Amino acid sequence: MDKDLKESKLFTPYKLGPVTLRNRTIRSAAFESMGKDFGPTQKLKDYHVSVARGGIGMTTLAYASINRSGVSFNSQLWLRPEIVPALRDITDAIHAEGAAAGIQIGHCGNMTHWSTAGCFPVSASNGFNLYSPTFHRRLRRDEITEMARDFGRAVVTAHDAGFDSVEVHAGHGYLISQFLSPYTNRRRDEFGGSLANRMRFMEMCLEEVMEAAARCRMAVLVKHNMEDGFRGGIEVPESIEIAKRIESYGVDGIVLSSGFVSRAPMAVMRGRIPTKTMGYYMPWKMWPQKIVVSLFGQWMIKQYDFEECFFLENAKRFRRELKCPLVYVGGLVSRRGIERVLDEGFEMVQMARALVNDPAFVNRMRDGGIDTRSGCDHKDYCIARMYSIDMQCCHNCPDLPDTICRELGLPRRR
Repeated sequence: MDKDLKESKLFTPYKLGPVTLRNRTIRSAAFESMGKDFGPTQKLKDYHVSVARGGIGMTTLAYASINRSGVSFNSQLWLRPEIVPALRDITDAIHAEGAAAGIQIGHCGNMTHWSTAGCFPVSASNGFNLYSPTFHRRLRRDEITEMARDFGRAVVTAHDAGFDSVEVHAGHGYLISQFLSPYTNRRRDEFGGSLANRMRFMEMCLEEVMEAAARCRMAVLVKHNMEDGFRGGIEVPESIEIAKRIESYGVDGIVLSSGFVSRAPMAVMRGRIPTKTMGYYMPWKMWPQKIVVSLFGQWMIKQYDFEECFFLENAKRFRRELKCPLVYVGGLVSRRGIERVLDEGFEMVQMARALVNDPAFVNRMRDGGIDTRSGCDHKDYCIARMYSIDMQCCHNCPDLPDTICRELGLPRRR
């Protein structure tokens, strides 16, 4: 081991609530798009087992909806008793490799279509969402109460499926975030207006989650937006107040992210998404979106330059204000970057793209020392195709069309 890593926390165990992780790394809940008919597949299992075998402390299955109305795609999970045996098969295999198993629970709100959700899409307020595209309606008070209970029920289902931890998705413009953000919440009742009112639905969900998690002895993380990424959305000062409220529920950690999928998607992941590639993979049944994204996507989607640890400066502001454990996520592709984050006082780190490129990246860092770096070069091909096929790294795809190779700046594959 390098002399300057003798005091590193990276490969020390960490007690996350009732579960002990073998190190400080977590595979973040980046959407794999490897499900089918709202359930898991062998491909989903194989990927997470490969990450577990690659040395991760905990691997997180991405976005599992708490009910049918909260799914955006057929390839997402809908967390229900019928898929518990298949999920248990995955968690058992993850545990056999020495890693813990987490699952992200949430509801997409207005980011769906009636044909997928099985009902008219719902949100904090009425409106129209270009993401689908579709109209959506505001939730009634009685529906809000039942939705919060579904978060608690999802925790119990996750426990039955063998998961050690749940991550409540309260960011990125999904349903809880739609209530929190003044951009999407235009209600005039007790769930809208002031920050205290906009936090009310989140609080109801956390009450249900924490009560269920205590009974099931599960760890609880919450993914939280430090900022929405555009004027009129949540900004850092208000977000710190929300984070303090989340902390007050005794959660085992807060995952600090940013961005709003339906308005500022690349604020979540950073980089310059290849829009022609995205359009190429969209099915022809989505021909209006396919044509628009292919021709005009580079102007429609705000692009961001990638830099390692791109959320760190904002995250440090939260570190100064909060006492609970914090999980850093955002642009970690090297051992040096991870050490930098841990040295700033963050208890754990999450990453995804580095593990899409190489599921064994954690073991490589352990064996290779301070200069170990992921082969991910942020071309964001994985993001461009994940909503249409699955999340794969361009460097792991031997047969790419010439049009995609040209956009990505890769040599021809055939």
